[in-house]
Amino acid sequence: MRVEYDSSRDLFYMWFLSPGTKATETKTITPGVHADFDQDGKLIGIEVIDASEFIGEKIEFELPKNFTVTKR
Repeated sequence: MRVEYDSSRDLFYMWFLSPGTKATETKTITPGVHADFDQDGKLIGIEVIDASEFIGEKIEFELPKNFTVTKR
């Protein structure tokens, strides 16, 4: 897992697969929070736009039942 924060764009990204893995689907979890999935439906990472607005806030969401995380 890798965490990145771009202060110039106020963008937070948490990678669960290798950084640079191509997303084939993005789902909006809540406004400003997006989950990226690869071609096999595996979660690549979670992006938070305007991240400073979420700092200190609890972000909750549900993942599909067939959700898997691959350890690398």
